Amino acid sequence: MPKTGIISARVDPKLKRNAEEVFKELGLTTTQAITLFYKQVELERGLPFAVRIPNAVTVQALEQARTRQDLESFNTLEDLFEDLGI
Repeated sequence: MPKTGIISARVDPKLKRNAEEVFKELGLTTTQAITLFYKQVELERGLPFAVRIPNAVTVQALEQARTRQDLESFNTLEDLFEDLGI
């Protein structure tokens, strides 16, 4: 099937650059990544991932993770398992 459809979209330059870096790591061109996304939308008959608005607890947890608040660290995997009681 000939590829003749054209997509034009305005996106934040930083977002575009970051996404293209990920595509490169995956061995994909931007065109291939967009085609993959469209194919998944077609197969799923919707978005190929969940789109949700996080609740207040999730928002708080994400912010704490982003700012590294109240995070515990462990020197070894064994120390982590011990703390978890495993």
